[in-house]
Amino acid sequence: MNLLHDSIAHLLSELVEGPPKGPAYMLNPGDPGLLRSLESLTAAAASQAPPNGAAPIAAHVDHVCYGIDLLNRWYAGEPDPWSDADWTASWRRRQVSDEEWAALRNRLRNSVAQWRAALQQPRDLSATELDTVIGAVAHLAYHFGSIRQIDRALRGPAASRS
Repeated sequence: MNLLHDSIAHLLSELVEGPPKGPAYMLNPGDPGLLRSLESLTAAAASQAPPNGAAPIAAHVDHVCYGIDLLNRWYAGEPDPWSDADWTASWRRRQVSDEEWAALRNRLRNSVAQWRAALQQPRDLSATELDTVIGAVAHLAYHFGSIRQIDRALRGPAASRS
């Protein structure tokens, strides 16, 4: 189980911090990852709704934070933090000020760091719990992709031949 936990923590790190030197599994080599990509975005850009009326980047980041915060509560011992989760609340953040945007990015950074640390403390997981953990990494990747579709300037580097 240690190897699995290490692998999941590694893939999470690659998504949020970019791949380390060496093999990359989720992103292309040289990709800055989610956190550094978001650092380059202004609050106004994070609040800009896409032309199709979908949620702005700030809402995606708030949604990801909400989900990771629930995972952190569960890893800390709360048996079912999802039972009273209000997923619609995480989508209500449409506009952010400069201060709110900085705080939201900080919340994401801290929540991910807490979750990564928890993942590095292996524990036995049921099949459903393992699906939850792996699914959460995939869900984060989905939202990272959505964010990059909303603001194409946040795209990572193209694939290259090694």
